[in-house]
Formats: sequence, structure tokens, C-alpha cells
Amino acid sequence: MRGISRTSLEEVTQRLGTVLESADTAALGRELFEVVALLEREHTLRRWLADRANPAEAKSGLIGELLESQASPSTVMVVGDVVQARWSRQRDLVDAVERAAVFATIARAETEQRLTDLEDELFRFSRLLSGQPELRAALTDDSVPDVRKSAVVEELLADKADPATTSLVTQAVTHPRGRRLEDGLEYFGRLVAERAQRYVALVRTAVALSEDRQERLRTVLARIYGRPIHLNIDVDPSIMGGMSVRVGNEVIDGTVAGRLNDVRRRLAG
Repeated sequence: MRGISRTSLEEVTQRLGTVLESADTAALGRELFEVVALLEREHTLRRWLADRANPAEAKSGLIGELLESQASPSTVMVVGDVVQARWSRQRDLVDAVERAAVFATIARAETEQRLTDLEDELFRFSRLLSGQPELRAALTDDSVPDVRKSAVVEELLADKADPATTSLVTQAVTHPRGRRLEDGLEYFGRLVAERAQRYVALVRTAVALSEDRQERLRTVLARIYGRPIHLNIDVDPSIMGGMSVRVGNEVIDGTVAGRLNDVRRRLAG
């Protein structure tokens, strides 16, 4: 987000912290995700709420009427706060509600200092999908009912992952919002890392890294980016040697395959 939307996002995120202190955060997360689905379905409603020409009080009043009998006061408060803010695009408004839903979902894990576990579990599920194309196909098949997809996720992660991880994976599977499943999982992972006040680095390497090399890499990246780094490591023999590191949109490619591709591009040019 940029400009007005970025400022609004920072403000509503800061106020969300006060709500999380006293709310049933798991229930709040579920209800906020339901609001995201509602806004995705109801184009006219979303357009009206995002229109900066409409009074903020009227927007929050409408949200109160729509949600008061179906959601908790905490949900009404959070969504009301979002719709009163100013957004550059309709999608930015929905993104803000989704972001609040993620932060509510992981709030308990955050309090119990288990966010690292959530990051690892989301990444491992993404790797599981890459190794099992039939599973991925089933979870992304529009003809498969969402209730069935949710049951598959629950079966796969039961007693193996934090409940917050299961909730986020289920959301990524059943309400992708136009994202590839892997992209949705990565996005949620970045939000978890943001809540932990660190960046996520996706490291692709031809061979597994020792604990010592991982720690040295974390130290170097933390020095570069000025924030603690969480490593997600993907061992991929196809890159032949070296490693590539992606932090956000920045890529440091030191792989043999990457250098060969660069040579090919130059020759082709």
C-alpha cells in the first residue's frame, strides 16, 4: 500500500492492538475473515465503503447494522474503524480487514511467543504442496466444496500444527482472493514475521545448510536489513551450487543456475 492507504493501515493496526488485549482473539479472527469473504462477494457494498465521498459515520453505522446480530462487538469495532479510514483502492480496505484477521488469529501464539513455530509450519505446508501435486490440485480445485477442503487441511494438520496455523492454511485454501495457494501461505507468513518484528528470507540452496552457516547467514542479513531475520530454507539440487536469497521483492542470486541464466540472457541480447 502507498500514500493514504499506507497511513490508514498504520493507524488502524495500532488501534487494533487495544482491541486484541480484551477480545476473544480466535473468535475475532474467524469473524473478521468472514467479513473479508462478505466484502469480496458484495461488490456494491465494498465500493460504497471505499468511496471517500461517503461520510465515515455513515459507513460505520452501516457496518453496525449489518454485523451487530451476527458478530461480536469487537468485530464491529475493528471493521467500523477500518471503513472509517481513507483508502486509495477498494482492495486496500479489504486487505486491511484481512490483515486484522490474521493478527487476531495469531494473537495467542504471539502472547505465548510461538510465532516462530507458526512461520515454520506455514512454510512446511507450502513445501508439502510442492512435493505432492495431487494434494495441491485437490486443494485448488474449484469443483471441490470448501467444507471438504477444510476437512483435508484439518486431517493433515491435526496434532501437528498450532491451531492458528490450521486456521490460516484453511483460509488460504478456501478464500485465496485471487492468489496462488503458495502465494497466500507466503503472504500470511510475512504477516506473522511482521508481527514478530522481523523479516523472512527464502533461501534456496543446493545442499542443506549447517546450523553454523544458518546462523552466519542470519547475522549478515540482519545487518543488511536492520531487523532480525527468519530463514525459510528450500533445498533444491536443481540450482547445482551456491544459494539464492529472497527478502520481500529483493533477490540475491548466487546460484550456478542463476549465473548460467544470466549468461544466456546476455548472449541472447
